[in-house]
Amino acid sequence: MQLPVQSQSTLYAEPWEADAGPEDLVETARAADRGGFSYIACCDHVAIPRRLAGAMSTVWYDPVATLAHLAAVTRRVRLLSHVAVVGLRHPLVTAKAYATLDHLSGGRLVLGVGAGHVREEFEALGADFERRGAVLDEVIDALRAALGAEEFPAFRGERFAFEGLGQRPRPAQARVPLWVGGSSPAAVRRAALKGDGWLPQGDPRDRLPAQIGKLRRLREEAGIEEPAVIGAITEALYVGDAPWDVGRRTLSGKPDALAESLRAYGAMGVDQIQVRFRSRSRTELTDQMAAFAESVAPLLG
Repeated sequence: MQLPVQSQSTLYAEPWEADAGPEDLVETARAADRGGFSYIACCDHVAIPRRLAGAMSTVWYDPVATLAHLAAVTRRVRLLSHVAVVGLRHPLVTAKAYATLDHLSGGRLVLGVGAGHVREEFEALGADFERRGAVLDEVIDALRAALGAEEFPAFRGERFAFEGLGQRPRPAQARVPLWVGGSSPAAVRRAALKGDGWLPQGDPRDRLPAQIGKLRRLREEAGIEEPAVIGAITEALYVGDAPWDVGRRTLSGKPDALAESLRAYGAMGVDQIQVRFRSRSRTELTDQMAAFAESVAPLLG
């Protein structure tokens, strides 16, 4: 699941998050750790222009700082950047931050990357917005080298090059999983050819099978034998009969009914689902997480 509080777009933030803070993040992360959730996720934006602030808000915690803080108060849950806009930074800067996070957390990082979409953010940082897709392709290759086993990695591309420069600590994992986010044709291609996993952005259920089929076909044509981890973001959830209006698009009800609905993702070829719970407070959120872990997750198979 994506963490509350750390990003507060009007698309998904609950009203209680506006006054929440670090303690709420910590308790949510601990609930995920206790409940057996696979990962907790944090978004990435450096700065939001005024024209978008009303919809996106300006609350976007730094993913490395946030996930490192939460690594110290959890033991097993993985730490996902969903997604890091890595084209905004030099790949050695990104590698240093995320290698340190993986080292400190004992190998729990999943590096999710995406192209980004806020022009002003790119322009303020001197990054190339128009060619951000091509930049991301190169940065992924550079990060593969910089997050590998070599203390002195080497890479040479069109925009970035480095060799003879050592970085320690190295990641704890022999290979940091790199998942690619996005649902455009370019993003699906990138996930198929360069990623260990795919993080679609809001694809409805009826669109996912075709997207998954395309990704697998591209991977097969490229001769990549290792299967990609396919993700999906589910509808909002509420375990049990909600005592308040959770919205008509929320899946709510008894655990067996929720599980039956969610198992459809597995039938499509989805490997992991990112869930979100409707809530009016942190306590209601963590109660929903516990109810899901206890009564719904065991039915998913």
